[in-house]
Amino acid sequence: MTRRPPSTSGHRDAHRHIGRLPAYGFYGGPPINPDTTALETVEELFATLDAEGTERALVLPNYGVPDPDVAFGLNHLALEAAQKDDRVRCGLWVSPKQSDAERNDAALRLAVEDGVVALKTSFLLGGTPDDPDCAEQLDRIFTTAADLGLVLHVHTSPGAASDVDRIATLVDRYGDDTKIHLVHLGGGMSGHLKLIGGLFFDWIESGKQVYTDTSWAIGFAPAWLAQEIERRGVGHDRVLFATDAPWGDFEGEHARLRAASGDGALARAFFQDNFEELYGTA
Repeated sequence: MTRRPPSTSGHRDAHRHIGRLPAYGFYGGPPINPDTTALETVEELFATLDAEGTERALVLPNYGVPDPDVAFGLNHLALEAAQKDDRVRCGLWVSPKQSDAERNDAALRLAVEDGVVALKTSFLLGGTPDDPDCAEQLDRIFTTAADLGLVLHVHTSPGAASDVDRIATLVDRYGDDTKIHLVHLGGGMSGHLKLIGGLFFDWIESGKQVYTDTSWAIGFAPAWLAQEIERRGVGHDRVLFATDAPWGDFEGEHARLRAASGDGALARAFFQDNFEELYGTA
């Protein structure tokens, strides 16, 4: 493993992916490969981090096609990156679906490996937070994360199973004991309005261990979030910079959050300190 001295400057990326997905016909269309900037090897990942000036990163398996073996199969690539260079930490893909119980067995056996700091789950590939068929695996995922001190990444997007209103049931149920990273700031207009307008801050004030990042955020949202943090006096330590590459882009995500947070203590928290606190120093 390559070891570097702790850095006191630069930015950390709290949510990006590794691996290229196979072509798939989304929404009934022809097979396509939309993840055009996907990184297929750890060498490509390290070169990209160097080019961006990204000093630390949390790397997750790429996912998005409805074949469970694809995302699960990339767990080893994310783990390889984390164990090859200590500027990288990784999260492992796990599924809420009972049909993936054996795949979860294999993934969770890796959760005690060096470099693993998170688990990642989503309902984009099936299941819902309140589906009885998902209850057993969801409970297992959240409680395992709590027991091992891992952060649980949960995808959010407007409407359907990943809507903040439905994800909120998981925060309410597990957020006292499990650190939950809600990616995409709630996902879209409705999610931003619900989270920044109250839910995010109410959860923090009630003791829930909830975090978020601003990847995919609509332009107005990061600035409003910064204003609400100042107004309410909480949340400065719960927001992280993230690119969600290859589904987001470094330049756009970085510029948007930098414009919202300025260049003082809040920016340092978003771009550096909160990553170090949540995911650990090298």
